[in-house]
Amino acid sequence: MGVAAIYAAVHDLDLDIDLVERHRSGDAHAFDEVYERFGEMVYNLALRLSGNREEAADLTQEIFLRIYRHLGSFGGRSTLKTWIFRVALNHCRDRLSRFSPAILPIEDGMEDGGTTLADPARSPEEMALAADDGRRVSAGLSLLPQVFREAVVLRDLEGLSYDEIAEVLGVRVGTVRSRIARGRDQLRSLLESGYEPSRHH
Repeated sequence: MGVAAIYAAVHDLDLDIDLVERHRSGDAHAFDEVYERFGEMVYNLALRLSGNREEAADLTQEIFLRIYRHLGSFGGRSTLKTWIFRVALNHCRDRLSRFSPAILPIEDGMEDGGTTLADPARSPEEMALAADDGRRVSAGLSLLPQVFREAVVLRDLEGLSYDEIAEVLGVRVGTVRSRIARGRDQLRSLLESGYEPSRHH
């Protein structure tokens, strides 16, 4: 990591801490800023893990209620982004584990630019996967084991670095790389097998 990158990270963390301090002191605009910065990111995570727009909207509302209640406890040991991802992921795990059907409902016509897989070191197979339509990718994701689905979503759809994902998941970077590789392999196999999600009307 270069000097400029370290400076930027420290600067971002200072901004995060300032935002939390404003929230603690009762500044209502501080939480609005948190929502503006992270609302779409949290919704996309909830959507990819639940596979359902309505469920994702409910989850997002619940997650931000939890963030509002606990934001004052943010201590700056990580960035606000990774802290929020951790809160969001834990809430999704808790809620979705209560009712986990074999195949989660995936809605038709899920057009979403977020399906572009953002990894400069992708193989031709991953590039092909990135070009696939959102509905099939989303449906395929819902069939992956949870640990692989989370890692692939955080990397390829949310664009987190390996270090950030390790922090969010509480595992080593090597474990993150392994889960992403295995998740991509399984997802690619599903898509190459001609898997088509059942349509829900």
